[in-house]
Amino acid sequence: MSDYKKTDLNKVIRGSKRATYDKVAIAAILKQNFIAHVSYIYENQAISIPMSYGFNTDEIYLHGSLKNRMLTSILKAEKASITVMQLDGLILARSAFHHSVNYHAATLFCSVSEITTRQEKYNALQNIIEQMIPNRWGSLRPISDKELDSTLVLKLKIETASAKVRDVGVVDNKEDLDFPVWAGVIPIKQVAQDPETDTLLAKNIEVPKHVLDYVEKNK
Repeated sequence: MSDYKKTDLNKVIRGSKRATYDKVAIAAILKQNFIAHVSYIYENQAISIPMSYGFNTDEIYLHGSLKNRMLTSILKAEKASITVMQLDGLILARSAFHHSVNYHAATLFCSVSEITTRQEKYNALQNIIEQMIPNRWGSLRPISDKELDSTLVLKLKIETASAKVRDVGVVDNKEDLDFPVWAGVIPIKQVAQDPETDTLLAKNIEVPKHVLDYVEKNK
């Protein structure tokens, strides 16, 4: 894979030394997460909301109700911009000016189309679930035709993208290094805790292996 072409749209201006356009690096960020902030315009008002997503090669999948205003708005516009961010740490400097965070963040610029064929729609919904927790889909009650028909599924093809990564420690002014205040990094990690069984679940159903595997990997 190569880099995304740098354009006025995806070019990182501020903090450009932390920018990357590498498709492999951007794909890694998208694979490691499952929540994206989707931006759209609704009645001349800019709105951004978090959404679960699926990712496959160069496509993002989003789903919701047939009347979901965010999905219908970006479908009408035929384009969308989304951001995926992973917070890695708090940077506590000697001065307020140099406080920051470590992160991996990707911003995507996509063309938008509706998925209409039943098999592709089914595959996209499976992708979204598997993005959240691998090996889950096969254990679920099969999706019904009614559920499939009442769900709007969009395909966002990544046309161009960029990412920014900050993965260094405190960067203070040289004249501040002797100032008597603690400075350093607080690493941040999203972790999974022990699963909590639904109180209405039949007593003979045990926590499945894919759930235990996920917790073990992410605890």
